Amino acid sequence: MNKFLDVQLPFFIPLWRRVAVVAVCLFWTIVEFANQSPFWGLIFGALAAYSAYQFFVVFDPKDPDAPKDPDTKE
Repeated sequence: MNKFLDVQLPFFIPLWRRVAVVAVCLFWTIVEFANQSPFWGLIFGALAAYSAYQFFVVFDPKDPDAPKDPDTKE
C-alpha cells in the first residue's frame, strides 16, 4: 500500500535529487516570505523541513525493488 507522502522511492536514491528537492523548497519559502505571504511561506517551510528529515535522517538509499541476498538474515 502506498503512503500519501512516500519518499522512499528509487527515484530519490541519488543524493543530488534529494538535495535539489530540499533546496527548491527552501528557496520557495524565501520567495513567499519576501512577497509577504507568510501562510505559503510556512507551508513550504514545513515541506522543506519534512523532506529534509525524510531524505537525510530516515532515508534508506537501498533500492527497495532490488532482489534480496538469500544468504543474509533479516
